[in-house]
Amino acid sequence: MQRATGAIDAGFVRRGVRTVLSTLRQEGCLKARFPARPPAAHAAEIVTLNISGGVAAGDRLAVRIRAAEGAEVIVASQAAERFYRAMEASPPASVRATIEVAAGASLDWLPQETILFDGASVQRRLDVEIAADARFVGVEALVFGRAAMGEDVRRLHFRDLIRVGRNGEPVLHDAIRMEGDAHAALRRKAIGGGARAIGTIVHAAPDAETLLDPVRAALAGHQAETGASAWDGLLVVRIVAQDGACLRAAIVAGLAVLRDGRPLPRTWMC
Repeated sequence: MQRATGAIDAGFVRRGVRTVLSTLRQEGCLKARFPARPPAAHAAEIVTLNISGGVAAGDRLAVRIRAAEGAEVIVASQAAERFYRAMEASPPASVRATIEVAAGASLDWLPQETILFDGASVQRRLDVEIAADARFVGVEALVFGRAAMGEDVRRLHFRDLIRVGRNGEPVLHDAIRMEGDAHAALRRKAIGGGARAIGTIVHAAPDAETLLDPVRAALAGHQAETGASAWDGLLVVRIVAQDGACLRAAIVAGLAVLRDGRPLPRTWMC
């Protein structure tokens, strides 16, 4: 069967007070777009698009974003990404993102939700390498099934890894493995307590611990179970919600604190 492949490799440098694109390579079904008015005046924004319309088993996608010294970069996706049902003998879809943030630079990794259809087969990985004084904010949101269609994810092959390194030393290795009946697994109290959507926010910065209490306060009262921890220049937020809308509301509240109130990319408002 025909498989989709795509790649984006983009580099950004600081020129004066502004961040500008230095290199760009794009191929296959992945495309990059650059809004004329990014939400932060000095930052560069890149929006990724998958023109194949979703991800099927066997597809191979790769994104690499590099922020050079002092650069400010915002990466967003055009829309939620859908992972379709795989045939029994199909290899899993492979999705990999590599982020490099140099000294004094900052990068916001802000893809919208990943929607896993019943029968999806996915292997996904996010590798982040930052300098000691660099700043990184990243979000990963998973929605299990299409609620409007009453879909439960009864068959799933899912591997997901978030790895963050600082100056070559690992500071976070966060792995998810789900095999088989995801709906039944998410009903267990120790996993999801009946949730249909889960999210993780990662903030790496020298002063990350100072934002722990403000983040907890911002998440309080949302229709989701949330928790946040901070250590060694790293802050991690976990969110478990009944649906994608509740998950998104909590994520937006957390990002408002971690991004110092800066508006989200406009694709998040569509």
